Amino acid sequence: MKKILTIFLSLSCVLYTANSFACTNLIVGRKASVDGSVIVSYNADSYCMYGNMYRHVGGVHVKGEMRKVYEWDTNRYLGEIPQCERTYNVVGQMNENQVTVTETTFGGREELCDSTGILDYGSLIYIALERSRTAREAIKVMTDLVAQYGYYSEGETFTIADKNEAWIMEMVGKGPGSKGAVWVAVRIPDDCICAHANQSRITRFNMKDKANVMYSKDVIKFARLKGYFSGKDSDFSFRDAYNPLDFSGIRYCEARVWSFFNKYGSVDMNSYLPFINGEDLKGEMPLFMKPRNLMSAQDIKNGMRDHYEGTPLDITEDLGAGAYRMPYRPSPLSFKVDGKECFNERPISTQQTGFTFVGQMRSWLPDAFGGIVWWGNDDANMVSYTPVYCGTDSIPKCFTRIDGVQDDVTFSWESAFWLQNAVSNMVYPYYSKIYPDLRIAIDGIDSLFISQVRDCDDRFGNMSTDELHNEVTKQSLSNAKFMMDSWTELYKYLFVKHNDMVVKVVGEDGKLKRTKYGYAESPVRPGYPEDFSRRIVKETGKRYEMK
Repeated sequence: MKKILTIFLSLSCVLYTANSFACTNLIVGRKASVDGSVIVSYNADSYCMYGNMYRHVGGVHVKGEMRKVYEWDTNRYLGEIPQCERTYNVVGQMNENQVTVTETTFGGREELCDSTGILDYGSLIYIALERSRTAREAIKVMTDLVAQYGYYSEGETFTIADKNEAWIMEMVGKGPGSKGAVWVAVRIPDDCICAHANQSRITRFNMKDKANVMYSKDVIKFARLKGYFSGKDSDFSFRDAYNPLDFSGIRYCEARVWSFFNKYGSVDMNSYLPFINGEDLKGEMPLFMKPRNLMSAQDIKNGMRDHYEGTPLDITEDLGAGAYRMPYRPSPLSFKVDGKECFNERPISTQQTGFTFVGQMRSWLPDAFGGIVWWGNDDANMVSYTPVYCGTDSIPKCFTRIDGVQDDVTFSWESAFWLQNAVSNMVYPYYSKIYPDLRIAIDGIDSLFISQVRDCDDRFGNMSTDELHNEVTKQSLSNAKFMMDSWTELYKYLFVKHNDMVVKVVGEDGKLKRTKYGYAESPVRPGYPEDFSRRIVKETGKRYEMK
């Protein structure tokens, strides 16, 4: 029995590595944003995930009360820890104090997975949100907890932010029999942007800068003990010791960071193309940089929709894109042809996203509506982000999981996850044909929500505390209902317009046209795009020539 359990626990650790190209985080400091917001984002990418919005109702807890811990990825019970005296309300990845925590998994060295630990990375995120008033406090909560109860997961990069500052913290366990973790946290300068995507990004760090750098006392000593590092302390690189670069770490992971910096950063990223192409396994991009222009939450939403468009890594032009230039590829990322190992590009935007999140934290407003959880339940490129306020007393039902009603194996039209996936999966195979219609809807709804947030800032500013919580709750629920109603109508419109691979005619009023007798006008039959038809003829010779 003990041997079977050991095999199971080892397999759990391997699953972390297999899923290590899963998520993306983008970060904007308050002086790098157009309005002083701290902005972070998170694509939670997993084919196994039903994207639902986490909810914790805070309060005062009695002495002796315990908090059960379930592994986020599998729902496996790991144990329990004492509850703290006071916890805070949590909505998604943000708590009522505008503290936000997200992550990307880098896996790292498999032998450092501690299968005896109680706290996995997901539980650690939500417990930190339940217990923290600031980002620095969240870092202390997380590191103290793993030191006491053990860290179940492998290597992880966390984004930890509040309304004033943003940090990234990288953490990896010490392996079975060594409770705790080694870690380092670096503050992102207020006037800079940063990103991470399933590859450790912290290399050398200033151990004397106590205001902007924190680390475990044994972060270097443990690396020496394990034989991962043998140089001078000043030369120590967390990444090189605990998650050394390989081709997949660069091309699948660092390439997504490169694309974000290339689109928005102040540094010419063309010089890093040899690194991104995998030609230099010792290469290194900046951890952070100043943006070319001050950035908005909308810029970050669009950054999460990226597929390397217009760069050498663009995947819309080759044969894999199909007839309709689809910027997606079926998994797995690697495949073999005639004995040769090949790979697909892995952009920020991917079909396997369970939920996508942009957190906007605004220090000049009351917390109840200063913190906005911009939420989507599928691939960021295929959804409009719905604003839910961190001060809401109730979360929309459409964003929740209800076992047997709306979950990962139970379809429901009342579920944002399934409704948004229904639209997305209609669009994927006919991307260049249908996506323009979808994008018009996305941009329109995005604009409406942005305008509405401005109006609510003015309206909420004059309310009492009790009235404010009621109103932000009502508004959050209303926003979700509007999105669901809009997406239901959008699904119907796209399905009818593009049914059976033709395109029905649209009138000047935006509605599908009818003849004077009341029937639909004859649809346009576009066939394949011309360039794809040419490929067919080239590949098949005279087979399809008219005789």
